[in-house]
Amino acid sequence: MPLDPALAAVLQMMADNGTPSMSSGTPAQARAGFCFLTVDLRDPANLAQVGSVEERTVPGAAGEVPARVYRPATEGPHPTIVFFHGGGFVIGDLDTHDDHTRLLCRDVDAVVVSVDYRLAPETPFPGGYQDCLAATLWAVEHAAELGGDASRVAVAGDSAGGNLSAAVTLGARDRGVQLAAQLLLYPGVDFVDSEDHPSRVDNAEGYFLTADDMTWFGDHYLPDPTRRTDPYASVLRAPDLTNLPPAVIATAEYDPLRDEGEAYATALEKAGVPVVLRRFDGLIHGFFGLPHVSPACAEANRVLCRDLKALLA
Repeated sequence: MPLDPALAAVLQMMADNGTPSMSSGTPAQARAGFCFLTVDLRDPANLAQVGSVEERTVPGAAGEVPARVYRPATEGPHPTIVFFHGGGFVIGDLDTHDDHTRLLCRDVDAVVVSVDYRLAPETPFPGGYQDCLAATLWAVEHAAELGGDASRVAVAGDSAGGNLSAAVTLGARDRGVQLAAQLLLYPGVDFVDSEDHPSRVDNAEGYFLTADDMTWFGDHYLPDPTRRTDPYASVLRAPDLTNLPPAVIATAEYDPLRDEGEAYATALEKAGVPVVLRRFDGLIHGFFGLPHVSPACAEANRVLCRDLKALLA
């Protein structure tokens, strides 16, 4: 299917303006650039309205980490979603994904706990993963305080956040904690150089996330190459995927991460995990943050929120 025309126009505008790639500078420069694209250019009128927003901290692996709790305007109790933002484990924060979390809160009708886990290269793997796991275990224990019950706690995230969500389901299972669902939005799940994922080559340039970006992110998050097969990093290579929560996995046709996300869906199904896999043709990496740009992205988001809401009903 051809690239969505609205997204094609945005990508052309970025090319015409000489927008630098995320991997062309320092982490600080990449963070500032990503914040400009996501926060500074955002029209507040496009944000989903929710009942309340609370700034707080939650336990991480090495102390408290910032978090933001979104509550629906409807009467509870509600399910709880612990959300991990994308950004290649190097960039992104609570503000860059404020639109994602508000949308999930409103359209899934769930409390959303957005976690500002520690970033690489200052904190390489497994620091960010350990923060996300600690925050999720806390959310299960405090589900009633958050407005729900411990039997309906899910994890969700986009890109790197999808990786962290998948890894957290493994870590929670290994500790005897059963989560209710997982929403993995175009997740990166394999840090091993491989010919198993042709989309890494087919979509390496021109679709926002590039092959150079992925290498740059991976080198910061996993500077020790011997750790790239760790199952809490390359979750696709985990030896045991049984007894994990039902999953909704989204991929995009023009995304270098497309094939590994779909391979992970297949691996989960083979392990007996219920999976809803949705490939959105014509779309690119990051589409969940672009509903105001493209009607096709908005429709994809509606479908995915409906799928997750059904799992948490």
